[in-house]
Amino acid sequence: MSETVTRRRKEVVKNNRWSEQPRGNLISEVAEKKSSIPPGEDEVGRPGALKRFSAMWSSFRRGRKEKGKDPEPPEPLDPIEPQNVSRQHRYVSGQYFFEYLVVVSLKKTRDGSSYEPQITYQFPKRDTMARHQIEEEEKLLKAITLFSFPEGINWAPLTEYHSETFSFVLTGIDGSRKNGYCRRLLPGGKGARPPEAYCIISSLACFGLFSKIFDEVEKRRQISMAMIYPFMQKLREAQFPAPGHTVEIKSFIPESGTEIISLTRPLDSWLEHVNFAILFDCLTDEEVLLVFAAAVLERRIIFVADELGTLSQVIHAVAALLYPFTWQHTFIPIIPEILIDVVMAPTPYLLGVQKRLLHLVCDQSDLMVDLSEKKDKTFIFSMGGESSILPPKLQTEILESLSKRQNASTVEELNRVVSESFLYFFVRTVGHYAPYVKYSHGAQGVFEKRSFYKAINSKTTRHFVKKFIQTQMFDLFIQEVEKQQPGPQQGIFYRKIIEYQEKKKREKKNKH
Repeated sequence: MSETVTRRRKEVVKNNRWSEQPRGNLISEVAEKKSSIPPGEDEVGRPGALKRFSAMWSSFRRGRKEKGKDPEPPEPLDPIEPQNVSRQHRYVSGQYFFEYLVVVSLKKTRDGSSYEPQITYQFPKRDTMARHQIEEEEKLLKAITLFSFPEGINWAPLTEYHSETFSFVLTGIDGSRKNGYCRRLLPGGKGARPPEAYCIISSLACFGLFSKIFDEVEKRRQISMAMIYPFMQKLREAQFPAPGHTVEIKSFIPESGTEIISLTRPLDSWLEHVNFAILFDCLTDEEVLLVFAAAVLERRIIFVADELGTLSQVIHAVAALLYPFTWQHTFIPIIPEILIDVVMAPTPYLLGVQKRLLHLVCDQSDLMVDLSEKKDKTFIFSMGGESSILPPKLQTEILESLSKRQNASTVEELNRVVSESFLYFFVRTVGHYAPYVKYSHGAQGVFEKRSFYKAINSKTTRHFVKKFIQTQMFDLFIQEVEKQQPGPQQGIFYRKIIEYQEKKKREKKNKH
């Protein structure tokens, strides 16, 4: 078996630390909103949208915590058997490949006027669960049906359907994120029939690996639904491989015998959920730079496209450009039609909207980006000023660095060139942060913000940094640094900072 090309959005469980709004659960709110609307009801003409939206909005904001507070532990949805401590630890530590595999099928409503998504297969089944665990599972499963078919109820039987793979994100009450991976296709049979969706829920962000898993599930589904179970059971029992390593799954298929499926993670695990090629297929280098500038100052950005896969992959790619910082606000790669009101939120977001819903979201964001092939212009709406956010000299350096991706022969190489182009930008602008975190005996560090930005010689860079250090993403980053002990740090960003500082020393020495 050949190695799989994998993509990754940097997935981090975050503290609930934003706004004074009461904390909410996106999974719960989605389930409640979905169940409150009778099948077949017209969603476009719904009254009181703003009122319902204000009640729902707490789901998409995080309660701000005081500095130094420990995050609340996430509450797993998986039942925990007290008699099996090793299994409990393995689940909580996130070592399972996945939590659920479900098949979502479109079934006719009672009056026969439309279709609604229903789960027709679930693995694993939960037999012994406490009441609160049953309730949480029901909410999660309702959310899965909604995101598997975000278009709503307007479906009709088809004779041809182009298979597509996409992903979505579910945010829990503690701020943790679960990744949903979907593949929609036309099931086997004759005549016109509605498509069905395979959906995997996992705490792991690894698009390429799960795409390959879908290939295997789809192959077995063509034989019999019963063939899926033994394969997924073996997968669930397997250890998730370390970066650069491979796990092998043995699986029996009638008339083919025992097959060995190899699942390999790339060495650059922090990029395994990302394919930057999709981003640059949709946008020019200069347009990507403008989107990056808006994202780095945490503006409200809506992406519009026809294909679900394009939406999900582009938004994950944009979020990955921010590394080593992490997007802290509303993040919905594909908005179901029933939740379209979220575009009216006053706080930052990265949202994906299908183009057929464009008339519902016009003029609701700071930047609206059209990713489709047939478009009059890329930026449908813009608040302006994006081209002046980044220092001109550093913009030029990013564009020069991005041009090197033309020499990349693999997706991994292209991802590395793109990510390092933007990582180097952060090294140049804020990589000198460490000396400005001052420690006193027995206390955590304190960041000297004013001294930090005043140490920058370039006026344009200093102007950018003064704005950037006000963002939530920088605030969280520096709080994590303040909690650490003084001394050398770990990670790619820190290594790039050291490399840059050593390079500057050599250049200075050569001048003398």
